[in-house]
Amino acid sequence: MAATRLELNLMRLLSRCEALAAERRGPEEWRLEKYVAALEDMLRELKKQSSKPAPELLNEYSRKVDFLKGLLEAEKLSSSTEKALANQFLAPGRTPTTTKERTPATKTVHLQTKARCTGKMRSELLGTVCFDSVELNVRKRKGLASDEKQSAVELDAVLQHHQDMQEKLAEEMLSLARSLKNNTLAAQNVIKQDNQTLSHSLRMADQNFEKLKDESDRLEQHAKKSVNWLLWIMLIVVCFIFISMILFIRIFPKLK
Repeated sequence: MAATRLELNLMRLLSRCEALAAERRGPEEWRLEKYVAALEDMLRELKKQSSKPAPELLNEYSRKVDFLKGLLEAEKLSSSTEKALANQFLAPGRTPTTTKERTPATKTVHLQTKARCTGKMRSELLGTVCFDSVELNVRKRKGLASDEKQSAVELDAVLQHHQDMQEKLAEEMLSLARSLKNNTLAAQNVIKQDNQTLSHSLRMADQNFEKLKDESDRLEQHAKKSVNWLLWIMLIVVCFIFISMILFIRIFPKLK
């Protein structure tokens, strides 16, 4: 089926949004958010049309629009850690939007965004550690003037404590990300098993319905046969009684 004008416009705008999402945008950039809102309106209109695309193609459009919407929401988060976790669970498109693309543009955008968020998170962690190290080194120099040996030991202990806290924080964030991913996979498996069980129950119900229908037809035929036999037996009995009465009258005439 040939694409309608609305679908062509949606594809062009979607390609433009993917190109904008791949670029480094400043905080004052407003076009992508407006374009994504327009994409949502166009997608709703496309689903209402009688000559709408195949369900698989509509699902792919919805997947890409949801990805861009989730990308914008993730960029509004305050910390790099939250942005990295939010981008971890975004689902990019599976097929290219235009014929010029070898790989889906949303997938490339997803990889770039995850790399940027991970780099920022590492930079913030390393920057915090470096700042603490510089501050502790300054205090160490001042302390050594009065009591060099004792201050050095104390500052080393504080520095080690800060490093341990940073490593513990990083491990907790990674553990949280793994836990969220495992929970998501477990939920998907449970839903998949429930769908399989429901499909099996529906098939069994259909089979039982067909068997019940066959047994009902057989019972109806058997009931018809029984009624026919009973009718013939009653007819034979009536005929026998009628003939017997005639013979009785013939053999034993009426007395005068």
